[in-house]
Amino acid sequence: MKLNITLISIWRPKMNIKRYFLAVIAVLATIVVTNIIIHSFILMDTYTSLKQIWRPDMMNFIWIMYITDIILAFLFVYIFVKGYENKGMLEGIRFGFIMGLLLDGLSASGQFLVYPIPFSLAAQWFIYGIIRFVILGIIVALVYRPKTA
Repeated sequence: MKLNITLISIWRPKMNIKRYFLAVIAVLATIVVTNIIIHSFILMDTYTSLKQIWRPDMMNFIWIMYITDIILAFLFVYIFVKGYENKGMLEGIRFGFIMGLLLDGLSASGQFLVYPIPFSLAAQWFIYGIIRFVILGIIVALVYRPKTA
């Protein structure tokens, strides 16, 4: 038996590449919009009141956030597609909720333990993160679904 591991076999030969990239674009756009809503509007007053704990040069490194958002979009959709069961929007809700718990749930808890932020901020990161990932899950489920006949 010959072991044949290629980039194509790792990628997943049965993956619909067009729907994958459309889902990545939709998820990335939603990440950007939800980041603006959550961090620039909803939480801005809280962030301003805690300005003494943030890096003074934080905005010089904002490009790193944009790169991580792009990577997040690609990985989020890829993981969804690898476990895709074609169960519609409920599959997206379930996936988004689990990913939200994994990423923002654990992150908010860790941030609260490490940095001197109020519990209310960590709780908001947790709640808004779950909501955001559920929305992302719904979007990827709707975009990646097969076309109806």
